[in-house]
Amino acid sequence: MSFVSEVATYVGRIRQFSRHDWIVYVAWIGMISGLALATGGFLLFGHAHGVAFPDEAWLVPVGAATFTIAIAIDTIGHRTIYKQAIAGGEELVHHITIGCGVGSVVLLVLAYDHRWAVIPAIVLTALSVIYSLVDEGFHWRRYVTAGADRVEMWSHVGILVGHGTMMVGWWWWYALGYPGVAPTLGHL
Repeated sequence: MSFVSEVATYVGRIRQFSRHDWIVYVAWIGMISGLALATGGFLLFGHAHGVAFPDEAWLVPVGAATFTIAIAIDTIGHRTIYKQAIAGGEELVHHITIGCGVGSVVLLVLAYDHRWAVIPAIVLTALSVIYSLVDEGFHWRRYVTAGADRVEMWSHVGILVGHGTMMVGWWWWYALGYPGVAPTLGHL
């Protein structure tokens, strides 16, 4: 089977979603796409008002958009063909990873005005990466025992690239002192 056919089959499983699956899917993908749109919108708003941002700042919405596309594909398999396999420890790993990831983003935003937020943001960022790697162990085990497919594995590459790009860009932007944020906030 060609990879394109595998992608079509994988994405086509969305037709198997229950009402609950749709609620979870829309909430999860909506939250992450909202992050991409909010960060990108903030930068575009500032840019339209003559604010210069460092290149690293633009990696935040680019990474978030890449992450969104990858999880939009991956979550289809998680809500259908791999639902039972994930129901054990892997589901808990997903929840921990998501909690740490969301927390790290919230704290990075707070770090603009509150330096105390930096330390827990670092901790939660590191934990989100560690638990992402634990999750990869589950996926690779399923793949090598013929229980997973290439689409799921490649979607995880996209997840890691998107999340990594977003977070490293965001941390770099923070380390530079969040240039461009103050003048953009002044235009709001």
